[in-house]
Amino acid sequence: MHGGYVYILTNRPDGTLYLGVTNDLVRRVWEHREGVAQGFTKRYGIGRLVWFERYEDIRTAIQREHTMKHWSRTWKVRKILAMNPHWDDLYETIV
Repeated sequence: MHGGYVYILTNRPDGTLYLGVTNDLVRRVWEHREGVAQGFTKRYGIGRLVWFERYEDIRTAIQREHTMKHWSRTWKVRKILAMNPHWDDLYETIV
C-alpha cells in the first residue's frame, strides 16, 4: 500500500475550512488551487494549504480524515495553529 496525506485548506486566515485526503498532496492541492476540482473548494475559492499530516498507509489516512470530519471547527483550528500559527500557505514548502 502507498502512503497518504490528510490536509486542511482554507480561503484566508481563519476562513472557511476544507478537510481532505489524498495519496499525492502536491497534485491534489494544485487541483484545488487551479479550480480543476469542482465543488466546494472551487465555489468558495479555497486553495491555501494550512495543515497536513503524512501516513505510511493510505487506509490510515482515510480513517484519520473520517475521524477529523467529526471534529468541531475549534479542534481543527487548534491543529492548524499548532503547526502553522500564522496560517501561511504551505504549498510552496511541498512542491
